[in-house]
Amino acid sequence: MSRMRSPLSFLVLLFAVVVAPLAHAQREFFTPDQLDYIQQKWPEAKRTNTGLRYIIQQPGDGISPRSGDSVSVLYVGALLDGTVFDKQLNPAHPLAFRVDRGAVIDGWNQVLKLMKLHEKRLVIIPAALAYGSRGRPPAIPRDAVLVFEMELVDVSRE
Repeated sequence: MSRMRSPLSFLVLLFAVVVAPLAHAQREFFTPDQLDYIQQKWPEAKRTNTGLRYIIQQPGDGISPRSGDSVSVLYVGALLDGTVFDKQLNPAHPLAFRVDRGAVIDGWNQVLKLMKLHEKRLVIIPAALAYGSRGRPPAIPRDAVLVFEMELVDVSRE
C-alpha cells in the first residue's frame, strides 16, 4: 500500500527547504553600486544587523550610552561622495541630546549605544536609518547614504 503525502506535509517541506533559509539571510540596505563603493573605500568596515557599517578609529575607555542618556558628540557628516553637509568640531560646544528621544536619526541612536565614551568611529548609515526617501533638502538628497566621523565626548545618566 503506497502512502500519499498530504498537501500540508509538502508545504512544511517547502518552507523548511526554501523559505526558512531566506528568513535568516540579512537584508542589504545599500544599492549594489553603493555597496561596491563602500566595500572598496572601507573594506575593513564591520556591519550591524540593521545595515550600519562602522570602523572604530579610536577605542573608547568609558561607559556606553543607553536609551535616555544625555550625550555630547563631535562629528563631521558627509554624503557618500564626500560632500560635507554638517559638522560640529568645537569641543566647547558639542552637539548634545538624549539618546532615543527623537533628536537625531535612527542610525545615530543605534551606533551611539554601541560606542564607549571617548570613542571615535567612522559610520556609514543607509538611507533607511537616516532621512530616507524624503531626504533633507537642499543639503541631503533623497535616499542618501550618510557618512559620519563621530566622537562620543560625554555621557550622563539621567
